[in-house]
Amino acid sequence: MFLNKKKVILVISISSLIFFLNFNHVRSQELRVVDGDTIHLNGEKIRFTGIDTPELKQTCVKEGLTEPCGVTAKEILIKKIGDNKVECINEGKDQYKRTLAECFVHNKSLSSYLVRSGYAFAYRKYSKKFIKDEDYARLNKIGMWSMNFEYPWDFRKNN
Repeated sequence: MFLNKKKVILVISISSLIFFLNFNHVRSQELRVVDGDTIHLNGEKIRFTGIDTPELKQTCVKEGLTEPCGVTAKEILIKKIGDNKVECINEGKDQYKRTLAECFVHNKSLSSYLVRSGYAFAYRKYSKKFIKDEDYARLNKIGMWSMNFEYPWDFRKNN
């Protein structure tokens, strides 16, 4: 009987240790926002699928004033993530070997949020998923839709 109690205590101790280590690993994240549609999450470079945000050097013009719309897109993403855990659904790799994924905070799509905020565009070349979000932002003149801007894919081609 004594030997069985020792085994039970050992199994419980090991199980508790494994649970604690796994729980701690899941809860902690190493996250860096690169730009409006790219993050580094636990050492992995992730590009959001289906959207395109302005480049960091890209500007827009509103009422004659130049605004750093690329920087603003990054700041909106940083603010939306805050101290929350980011979860991503892997959708493969791109030609640059980045992981392509849709990422979420509290089960809400960061891509959808950025497009509805007017600081990302539905990247129709690759996906039709965020067109309704873009239509909402465009019709309501939200974010870049209230400014003069160049689409990110045109900006990259021209610069």
